[in-house]
Amino acid sequence: MTFAPHPIPSRTQYVLEAVKHRILTGQLAPGQALVETDLAAQFGVSKTPVREALKTLAGTGLVVMSQYKGATVREVDAAMAQQVHDVRLLLEPEALRRTVLRGAPLDDARDALVRADAAKDAGTRSLANREFHRALHLPCGNPLLARMLDEVRDQAALVSTVAWAALPSWEREAAEHREILRLASSGDAEGAARGLRDHIASFVQRAFPEGDPL
Repeated sequence: MTFAPHPIPSRTQYVLEAVKHRILTGQLAPGQALVETDLAAQFGVSKTPVREALKTLAGTGLVVMSQYKGATVREVDAAMAQQVHDVRLLLEPEALRRTVLRGAPLDDARDALVRADAAKDAGTRSLANREFHRALHLPCGNPLLARMLDEVRDQAALVSTVAWAALPSWEREAAEHREILRLASSGDAEGAARGLRDHIASFVQRAFPEGDPL
């Protein structure tokens, strides 16, 4: 039996994933300039895949493109956080409710919690947190709903990374995650959805008191 080789990612995809990882782990700070020439040299590619990667990241909300300033990492403020979390409040609890009602397995969410608890830094923890939430909504049975939530999850992860740097609150949120997973695993769809809604809302209230920017 022969096996097909794993596809090799394109240069653009390689740069995209590398820059995204640096942003979501705090290696590239909000507001930091993303100079095409510098990035091309770092990754050993031409400026073309860098330019295309930055355009894609701008489309997902992690990068801001300006005619005068060029590309920069998106800055996080109260307005940005509220917009992202408003979408999550509207869609994510319902997606989880449907996941539970379908009896979908939650092993991926459980694994993400383990990785988050073992994380040595806020960036790694943010990535695990991102995967935990995705594991709750992905099996909801509505691909369009899951895709809509996927479109904001990178921005949500950026908000979390910046917020934890200013106000470490991971232990509280980890406890909330465990309770949400407990309710979901027990088949309590309404309780899990309510717990998730409270979790999302309380995070923004703690991280942005009175709408103050981080």
